[in-house]
Amino acid sequence: MLDTAAAIRDPFEQAFFVMVHLPYLQPFVIVNKRVSRLAANIPLIKRNLCPLSFVDVPQSLYISALLGVYERHRTELLRDVFVWAYKRSCARYSAVRQSLGDPDPFRLQYREKIAEVVAHVVRQKMNKAQAVHHIQQVAQQMEALHRPRFIEVVETQLLHLHEGNMARYRLRPSEFRQWLETWQ
Repeated sequence: MLDTAAAIRDPFEQAFFVMVHLPYLQPFVIVNKRVSRLAANIPLIKRNLCPLSFVDVPQSLYISALLGVYERHRTELLRDVFVWAYKRSCARYSAVRQSLGDPDPFRLQYREKIAEVVAHVVRQKMNKAQAVHHIQQVAQQMEALHRPRFIEVVETQLLHLHEGNMARYRLRPSEFRQWLETWQ
């Protein structure tokens, strides 16, 4: 199935193929339909297209469409559900993208360095004064124009660090809790 899917060049056809065939094969004891919907996004995301979401699809319609594939080997209804869901996903994705705005080029350029410094501060259990000193030392290695913004961004990230976002810095909960005692 994977070889056949890889041979399909059109990302929408490839996504639909995966969504149809994966649950039909039943490779897992459970979650076959969920995995197929997630896997259908791979060819879309690889080509920088809007991801597919089935949030608004009525479950009974989706199940009926799948039964048409399983019992009658007919894909028309599932195809129509796929197209309808994709159009809805594009509209929702567009609205979310507009509300988020454009990414910050500075943060994109220094994303890895920012994460590295934040993680280092936490792993070394630095207090606020030690963290400020370390951040300034790291910033000295950058272009003078970027230093103030880098310091501001890293300090802001540290001030807003919590258990819900610490994973982006590859921190373990135990590391975060130990640092938090020193930080406060």
